[in-house]
Amino acid sequence: MGKRIQRETWKQYLPGGSYWQNANAAMLAEVAVLLVFTSLFIFYGLVPLLGGSVLGLVGADEPRYAQVAREMLARHDYVTPILYGKPWLEKPALYYWRAMFAFKEFGVHDWSARLPSASFAFALILLIYLHMRRFRFGGQLEAALITVSCVGIVSFARGASTDMQLAAPFCIGMLGWYAWYETNKKFWLFDLYFFVGAATLAKGPVAPAMAFCIIFLFTALRREWSLLRRTIWLPGVVLYLAMVLPWFIAVQHRNPQFLRVFFLQHNLERFATDRFHHTQPLWYYLPVICVALLPWTVIACSALADAIRSSLDEWRVRCAPHRYVGTPRAGDAFPEFLVLWAVFPVLFFSFSQSKLPGYILPSIPPITILTGDYLNRIRKRGLHPWLLLAHAGTAGLLVFTALIFPHVLVHPHAMPPVQVLVAAGMIALAFTIAIPVVVLRYGTERLRIATLIPVLLALVFLLGTRNGPLLNQIYSARALAAQISAVPNAPPLVCVDDTRRDVWYGLAFYRNQPIPSYDEDGVPAAEHIVVVSERAVPTLRTTLAGRQYEPLFGYAAQNLVVYRVFAK
Repeated sequence: MGKRIQRETWKQYLPGGSYWQNANAAMLAEVAVLLVFTSLFIFYGLVPLLGGSVLGLVGADEPRYAQVAREMLARHDYVTPILYGKPWLEKPALYYWRAMFAFKEFGVHDWSARLPSASFAFALILLIYLHMRRFRFGGQLEAALITVSCVGIVSFARGASTDMQLAAPFCIGMLGWYAWYETNKKFWLFDLYFFVGAATLAKGPVAPAMAFCIIFLFTALRREWSLLRRTIWLPGVVLYLAMVLPWFIAVQHRNPQFLRVFFLQHNLERFATDRFHHTQPLWYYLPVICVALLPWTVIACSALADAIRSSLDEWRVRCAPHRYVGTPRAGDAFPEFLVLWAVFPVLFFSFSQSKLPGYILPSIPPITILTGDYLNRIRKRGLHPWLLLAHAGTAGLLVFTALIFPHVLVHPHAMPPVQVLVAAGMIALAFTIAIPVVVLRYGTERLRIATLIPVLLALVFLLGTRNGPLLNQIYSARALAAQISAVPNAPPLVCVDDTRRDVWYGLAFYRNQPIPSYDEDGVPAAEHIVVVSERAVPTLRTTLAGRQYEPLFGYAAQNLVVYRVFAK
């Protein structure tokens, strides 16, 4: 009888046994949850198939980068980035290549211009899940879902820009290096060299510089100096150079000014001077990273502090006379590596004279990975009650902000009506209460779903068919360009006068033509349409002295007025 029970017990661990069936079912359920939430957070309101209102290109960078890719595709030129027929050498070509492919496959749209960032973000989330499942089993789903639901990741995954083109491959490469560190299998070093090579093609030498500094600091703190020698692997170096050098050599050959414009102006001078007018205080990235980690900021800070404490304890033990004997890799190195990876970009760019939020995007994934691992480790004892309440309050505040945001956009100088504040407050309070109730009832493993649902609903509310068009009118030039195109017998030439750069470049993308500026190019002699800021309307009489012109319509959403100016 006892032997039969023993045989039955072992059968469950054989291939096809109940143990493996349950494990496979659990993994399939995890992957299904991961794919559903990742797709919604990244692609809802981005591609037409997943619903919502697709937001037009915003800011000055998105329409310029998208236009460069469009012009390179039209010229069949894969070497020199071109903007309005002239070389545009601020950034390497990875984003442009990927956007060109998207335009070729799906047509030239604002949403296809964002597919390079969205697809890279999607790949990053999947690889975080797979890496954690392989090397940190138990916290893989938390780490992946926390990463994809962060404000910073959701925002930059939807940007037609180079920030995610750098951050995603850089982070995948760093995970690959740590996998090599744990397994000593050279296969994983291909990840480092391949993906850092891709990141170099996205933004330049900052990618290998950050990777080297993080690895060097990790090596120095752990006193494993042989790591540096073994990291320099000839096949990986050849792979990196084969990826990076051809384009850099080709673009320099065609454009002798490339080294000066790209390396000196847009790397060294951007870091050391205020040439591009992005000066911010030294502490600028502290609030930026707190906002980027929403709604997980409170728990992420707790997880980061816990990892710093454990890393310091490990370091003290290694430095003590009675340190571990016979074990070259004492303790757990993963938190230490993630802490260095998270902190270094923030410190590095804090000393830059030019600061933009996207610069520290590579610091977000290591913090969210730490957060997922932290939640997995404290699953049995649970979160401290005050930490849980603070997290719930943060998530509720994020929901409240999303609910009143449309009214603030329409009436920026007026307090929302009491009924709007009360309704938004009640909904946010309900979610705030629901999070701790769900966790206390079902355990810490339900924290992720209790947080993801209200945040996802807030995203759907903002990008849905009701509020999405409002965001388009206020932040994008797409609706303005469509309104100009609808003017009867409109002249093809459109100009701007005293408008923001996002309006200027946005109109250029949506009309697919250079947009002259009165300030820089003067007033054309031919008949044209001019888009003027409301504050510049009184000066038109002087600017257009001797010319006939008439108002066409006002665009109150962005404080603009559109005129037809007749030929001289």
